[in-house]
Amino acid sequence: MDEMKILDILKERQGKKSPTMDELASELNLEGKELTELIRIINNMEITGQVVKTKKGRLTLPENLGFFSGRIQLHAKGFGFLIQDKVEGEKARPDIFLPPDKTKNAMNGDTVLVKVDLKAYESGARDEGEVVRIIARNTTTVIGVYQESANYGFVVPEDKKIREDIFIPKGESLNAKNNDVVVCELTKYPSGDKNASGKVISVLGRKGDPGVDMMTVLAKYNLPQTFPQPVLDYVDRIPNVIPPQELERRRDLRGETIVTIDGADAKDLDDAISVVKLENGNYKLGVHIADVTHYVKEKSVLDEEALKRATSVYLIDLVIPMLPQKLSNDLCSLNPNTDKLTLSCEMEIDSHGTVKQSDVFESVIRTTARMTYNDVNAILTDHDEALTQKYEHLVPMFREMEALYEILNRKRMLRGAIDFDFTESYIVLDENGEPVDVRPFVRGVSNRIIEEFMLAANECVAETYHWQNLPFVYRIHEDPDPEKLQVFSDMATTMGVPIRFGGDIEPMDLQKVLANVKGTDAEHVLSKLLLRSMMQAKYSPNNLGHFGLAAKYYSHFTSPIRRYPDLQIHRIIKKQLNGQLAGPELERYHAVVAKTSLISSEMERVAEEAEREVDDMKKAQYMHARLGQVFEGVISSVTSFGFFVELPNTIEGLVHINTLPMDVMYDDRRMILTSDTYGTMSLGDRVRVQVAAVDVDNREINFEFLGRISEDGEFTKRKDHLDRDPLILGTFQKSKSRQTEPRKESKRKGPGFFEKKRKDNKKGNGKSGSKRKRG
Repeated sequence: MDEMKILDILKERQGKKSPTMDELASELNLEGKELTELIRIINNMEITGQVVKTKKGRLTLPENLGFFSGRIQLHAKGFGFLIQDKVEGEKARPDIFLPPDKTKNAMNGDTVLVKVDLKAYESGARDEGEVVRIIARNTTTVIGVYQESANYGFVVPEDKKIREDIFIPKGESLNAKNNDVVVCELTKYPSGDKNASGKVISVLGRKGDPGVDMMTVLAKYNLPQTFPQPVLDYVDRIPNVIPPQELERRRDLRGETIVTIDGADAKDLDDAISVVKLENGNYKLGVHIADVTHYVKEKSVLDEEALKRATSVYLIDLVIPMLPQKLSNDLCSLNPNTDKLTLSCEMEIDSHGTVKQSDVFESVIRTTARMTYNDVNAILTDHDEALTQKYEHLVPMFREMEALYEILNRKRMLRGAIDFDFTESYIVLDENGEPVDVRPFVRGVSNRIIEEFMLAANECVAETYHWQNLPFVYRIHEDPDPEKLQVFSDMATTMGVPIRFGGDIEPMDLQKVLANVKGTDAEHVLSKLLLRSMMQAKYSPNNLGHFGLAAKYYSHFTSPIRRYPDLQIHRIIKKQLNGQLAGPELERYHAVVAKTSLISSEMERVAEEAEREVDDMKKAQYMHARLGQVFEGVISSVTSFGFFVELPNTIEGLVHINTLPMDVMYDDRRMILTSDTYGTMSLGDRVRVQVAAVDVDNREINFEFLGRISEDGEFTKRKDHLDRDPLILGTFQKSKSRQTEPRKESKRKGPGFFEKKRKDNKKGNGKSGSKRKRG
């Protein structure tokens, strides 16, 4: 008897009378020890919110009585939302709003049980609920600024979603001083009118000192700075020389012309390519990927650490690698003129982009050259004479690569793939970690070539092993949520791009929308709106297809140095090639790929959040140094509290409604702001703004609206604009951060104060350029 069997029985009873414990036991013919085990399982399911027992002792699913479980997402202002887990293949459940007084001491990320008015909820009249039980705590540590007193201390959380300070008893401060940024381990969670208590377990440094901001992000997301010693010892024992017998048993490609194309600063070169034009007019594309599994043996301490990390994290100029440097930058990296073990996918592709035949095999290669994106772009786009002469022996292959890229890209677009051609940011830091430049990162033809070739290999491998009916890790992207798409449709219509979707949305429908606004001011705005309406891609043992790529089969095969799913499917492929995937081993791998998919999806989200936070932090620091400067930009979002403006350098800031004329009105249906004073402000409008205030701690940038820019570039000054310094506007006065704000002595009379509540959001940026292979 397990939990899934019980849930299946209760689902089958939907609309019927719910069973009591005795009736359930009788139905299952349980007695003695089995009955005791059933009682234990049911009690545990009650605690975790999977089942509810009514006053009459009947067991039912929580949602039948208006109870829903999920993860609570809190806002700095106190309210929150219940984010319900989406069951794969099922429609996503709507979020449930939780007022500030209905969160029951829950902390951000906790798993909770929420009660709603079922009739109002099902009718759509109200989606408001109340936390009735905290099922599991998510927060174990809090990062904040330490403030000391004579007999105790407190930590003011950096995360504004944690609104109460953490009480630190005397002797638990780890000798932290005032304004030190610390990591605090919670020893007691908030309960009733009592705040959480904790102890300081790490002092990161003084608030504002160089590098402390980055250390704070690493601690917040629990990103490791070093590898455990047993892992390093394991790596040290790996031989630097490839055994002759290993070379002999593989297909030898060392005589072929194969190159790597990466960012100039990249050191983890995990893919190499070759292209040959065949006599029949077809192309032979070879994608050769580092055979990381030759070194990372399954179940080893190195493998366990790699799965725990699941991905490399790229924080501008700092990389948190999945594998130690000896592997990522040396043994596995496809450095030039060196024998390297690889797993190759060769495809014969015709002039229509159809893969006529393919082969996946173990190989050994010796790359001819280590090329950079800039150099290949200079050869293909700029026709640089010096570089063309230097790489004369490779230029013909580069030309064939460009031709094949155009064929593959055209085929992908014809089938409806959605290409979000966003302008990403490139952030340059000085030796102290201060941002000195933020500019758009431009993808040249060589970047697109590599992206397209990686997509082709990933898709080919997924299809090949799908039809072999093997356990596998797929990269899936489910269909968009219809309700979110309707919101997108409404927004697009207000921008003069009418959209009408039919019953079943196909990728081609959305691709056409982006094609209609290609090259206009609305393109970037609508692309972002569309992206927000899409599901997040993730890993899964089930092949559900990839909506965004309009692909029936897709996987991640091409980056095993920095992504664990790629490494895992390499193992499966090699075992299959060597006849080792059968019987119990085959069955075992069904559980292995499920575990890999879950952990990798979770850690990918962590990496994305950390990377985004560092980008936002450095952008805020960059703009803080430019207070008072004037910029031109495009309105990227309109809300009831103002509008956001995105600058050409990708930085976004808010023009708050309090700084606009008193007669401004927000039209939520058309998502526009209107005013008799300055007319209508809507998505895609070009405007001129001044940097008014920046709160680096909260990653907030505020602009003052100066006026609009017409399509022909003419600037019209805001009619009510006064000649005033926006830096002294009351709305934009630089707020004192909670970390440094002095507390009134009347509130610091002893630990009793802390027992009470106060009522009171390798990318293509950065120096490495390593995360440029999409899909």
